[in-house]
Amino acid sequence: MSDVHFDIASLHAAYRDGVGVADVIATIYARIETADDPGMFIHLAARADLLAAAEALGPFDLVAKPLWGIPFAVKDNIDVAGMPTTAACAEYTYWPDKDATVVARLRAAGALVVGKTNLDQFATGLVGVRTPWPTPRNAIDAELVPGGSSSGSAVATARGIVSFALGTDTAGSGRIPAGLNNIVGLKPTVGALSTAGVVPACRTLDCVSVFALTVDDAYAVFSVVAARGAADPDPYSRGVAVQPLAARPPVLSVGIPANADLKFFGDAAMQAGFEASLAMLSRLGCRLVEIPFGDFYATANLLYEGAWVAERYAAIRDFMEANEAAMHPVTRKIIGGARKLSAADAFRGLYALQAYRAKLAQVIASVDLFCVPTAPTHYTLDAVLSDPIATNSRLGTYTNFVNLLDMCGIAVPTGTRDDSLPMSVTLLAAAGLDGLVASVARDLHAASGLTLGATGWRQPSAQPSGASAEDGTIELVVVGAHLSGMPLNGQLKEAGARFCRAMKTASSYKLYELVGQATPKPGLVRVGNGGTAIEVEVWRLPADAFGHFVAAIPPPLGIGNIELDDGSTAKGFLVESVGLLGASDISSFGGWRRFLSDRVST
Repeated sequence: MSDVHFDIASLHAAYRDGVGVADVIATIYARIETADDPGMFIHLAARADLLAAAEALGPFDLVAKPLWGIPFAVKDNIDVAGMPTTAACAEYTYWPDKDATVVARLRAAGALVVGKTNLDQFATGLVGVRTPWPTPRNAIDAELVPGGSSSGSAVATARGIVSFALGTDTAGSGRIPAGLNNIVGLKPTVGALSTAGVVPACRTLDCVSVFALTVDDAYAVFSVVAARGAADPDPYSRGVAVQPLAARPPVLSVGIPANADLKFFGDAAMQAGFEASLAMLSRLGCRLVEIPFGDFYATANLLYEGAWVAERYAAIRDFMEANEAAMHPVTRKIIGGARKLSAADAFRGLYALQAYRAKLAQVIASVDLFCVPTAPTHYTLDAVLSDPIATNSRLGTYTNFVNLLDMCGIAVPTGTRDDSLPMSVTLLAAAGLDGLVASVARDLHAASGLTLGATGWRQPSAQPSGASAEDGTIELVVVGAHLSGMPLNGQLKEAGARFCRAMKTASSYKLYELVGQATPKPGLVRVGNGGTAIEVEVWRLPADAFGHFVAAIPPPLGIGNIELDDGSTAKGFLVESVGLLGASDISSFGGWRRFLSDRVST
């Protein structure tokens, strides 16, 4: 069992091959013993209890229980019935009588709770050392901080002790530990995952996050727990549509911090690693767009001023007033600073945030997504202990603004730096675009060729993805101005369409540049002889939006059946014969994108 990989696909394959859950549980405890890290878990499930939970799963059935037999860990500010919740403060301990909503959903899907993991006390910190328990050891280099506040969850995942772990993320706690331990950290849209049963840090910003060895695993967990139930007691939950993790559009605009605005605090290896990551994105077909980042940084600075420090204080005020001496000194200092604040200070912070949100809304909408370093540098334990506030603040350079601006994100490993330390970037996008950032992150991770966490395991083969014909959508073939990255692509997205795949038509079509079009467009025509294969994209529209979209198509364009080079047929854009008057045959270019590119270059 020592060689059984714990990514979800591999572990489920092992179960199909006859591996027993009891053997997997024995392996979990063996790996915990081998790790010899007393700071990783605050509470472990008794082996007998875990075996009983496994027995109660019934027969192997991934339809009824898509996470059947998958072990996971839970950050110890998230309730698990039968286990104490401490938030890394022994005096705060209570025993919940029911699971947090996210834990309940995971258990219902067949996942097994291994234990509760260590954290920066009351989820206040990005370093992982603000705990009265021993500091979890960074899985890659024990001299470095593990990252916080979800330190134990990240380390347990990176060591292959669990398949995934839950963290929380208010200011970066679901991303920084992932980046420092060579794993994936998914920070969903705020409100997509219920925080009912989670000890609050900042209730208006808190997210439950997912650590995993692969993007597919992180997104699979997200998909299980993201649905909002009618009985969800979390008033900050909101319905966020969870799309299948489909292929990404082949052309995306990716905002990156302008070169003058990048911050690495003297870490040349991290800067070089980020440049290499951007080169990978370019090779994947993404178009990089430099964005001034001063206002993003200014937004980030608000997080530890006024309103949100006061919100942390409000979350534990009664406990703190009665038990302040029990708190970690750095945590006590940060949260205690709220006592000097007034309601007027809080409103000033809220007004400032709203001003930045309004100012940055168009910037965020100007690109498909953003790419930033997950962390600007790596810090040793000694460096953080000698200057705990400044080092923590620097680690949040590219994370603190994200929830304030209502963005989703995912941290993904992209390589190994020259000094053998992990390199990671975070992909960010507007709320609700969790599937988009995950699809790009999956391609980045695959392109890196990295092994998983600290395990040495190879990445599993990519799983097939995309919508099925039974998911209530209709395929639409686009050939010109509606292609990804083209001027009218936004009309597709507004109609709720999602990219499915790029391919070619059968070799029986011609493509023409039409005349008299306000937005330049081509026209696709089927011919009997002398045709060629034309590059197209297949998108999927919700069935109820398809008719409205088609009705808005102006003549001479219309919708007809298009034969694709794999033998399938789908609805798509064709041009009426009257539209070919004065049009130029551009079939030799093989597609609209190549035609435009050639025209620009000449």
